[in-house]
Amino acid sequence: MSQDKQLELDYNYRVVRQFTLVTILWGIVGMGVGVLIAAQLVWPALNFDIPYLTYSRLRPLHTNAVIFGFGTSALFATSYYVVQRTCQTRLFGGKLAEFTFWGWQAVILSAAISLPLGYTTSKEYAELEWPIDIAIAVVWVAYAVVFFGTMIKRKTSHIYVANWFFGAFILTVAVLHIVNSMAIPVSGMKSYSIYAGAIDAMIQWWYGHNAVGFLLTAGFLGMMYYFVPKQAGRPVYSYRLSIVHFWALVSLYIWAGPHHLHYTALPDWTQSLGMVMSIVLFAPSWGGMINGIMTLSGAWHKLRYDPILRFLIVSLSFYGMSTFEGPMMAIKTVNALSHYTDWTIGHVHSGALGWVAMVSIGAVYHLIPKLFGQERMYSLRLINIHFWLATVGVVLYIVAMWISGVMQGLMWRAVNTDGTLTYSFVESLEASYPFYFVRFVGGAIFLSGMILLAYNAYKTISAPKASLKAVEQAA
Repeated sequence: MSQDKQLELDYNYRVVRQFTLVTILWGIVGMGVGVLIAAQLVWPALNFDIPYLTYSRLRPLHTNAVIFGFGTSALFATSYYVVQRTCQTRLFGGKLAEFTFWGWQAVILSAAISLPLGYTTSKEYAELEWPIDIAIAVVWVAYAVVFFGTMIKRKTSHIYVANWFFGAFILTVAVLHIVNSMAIPVSGMKSYSIYAGAIDAMIQWWYGHNAVGFLLTAGFLGMMYYFVPKQAGRPVYSYRLSIVHFWALVSLYIWAGPHHLHYTALPDWTQSLGMVMSIVLFAPSWGGMINGIMTLSGAWHKLRYDPILRFLIVSLSFYGMSTFEGPMMAIKTVNALSHYTDWTIGHVHSGALGWVAMVSIGAVYHLIPKLFGQERMYSLRLINIHFWLATVGVVLYIVAMWISGVMQGLMWRAVNTDGTLTYSFVESLEASYPFYFVRFVGGAIFLSGMILLAYNAYKTISAPKASLKAVEQAA
């Protein structure tokens, strides 16, 4: 029996392959919609007077496609792969893992149909209406059963730290989603939240920021703790630090949500608590970044010729930058300048593109040859080009938004000696126009890298196994 067939019997790679491929698909779709709406801010006529293509309907489609289509599919793929490899056992639940794949794709397709049609709860990152919310909860519970069932039947006594992060992300996201989505249905596709006023806002941003904290941070840290050591061929720099990092992060992150609601009707003590917890959160965040980057100790030379490792390490640099910027923006005096401006957009995308997307792309490049029986990716040169496209695209995007955001904040608060506003809102919008164009260019460059990834993946999967092996040996 060949090694590939033996591995297929030992581990369930089918569902990992499926989630890996749709990660690429939803990445291109979600980022493509993002580039379109960025273009609409420069050329508004690009909605073609079609209601389904207006910015207001496509923007939630973009966020849902990249967070739940691209990002969460990457988490499904990597968590299923990592838990099997580190627990040395096949996924628990048999067909249940396959159900999570098809169930999750049904959820994403439902979002892709309902959001352009205008069905929305209007809650940030939780726009999907109640029937889809119930489907999400069912699929997520099945996901938890598969993941934790696999850990329970593991053949190793030790639980590797990546699984701690994956487990925390799965449990916390389930609680966040169920609590925030509590609603009273009034029709087949319309409901109203059971919460009211400031309480609704507080619950929403408890959910919203922890969707960032546990889905887009804890889950991807699980990814980092497996793929960085694997790609570098080195052990984690400090296993003790990784455990401290885990417990500090999950203990502190859950309290940071109120910093989204500074200067609102939320009680002042709640705003202050969110600010303090956000500042304290800086320590465990940078502890994790340092632990990941220092894993390269003794292997720094590999960055010269390994673009996959470059993706993983540069993603950690963006993680460090985002987790410094976030606590700083949570400080009330800084937030007075940054709130509602493009600075927030730049911060979000330094994390979303620089951290989440780049670590996911690195993991996908690592996985594809292993999942499809190849020695390596079809073209190392294309991976290198993709790395530079991604890096340049992110930098253009976030720098443009930083400059635009600070400028907006300063213009909005500028007053004349008689107390009247110095600038109108339209004047601040006109001043932002060049930066919106740069954002569009940066996003388009990043998207072109994703298309290269899809091509490279296709050529790798479709190539005869012996051909890539021979090329690797010749090289």
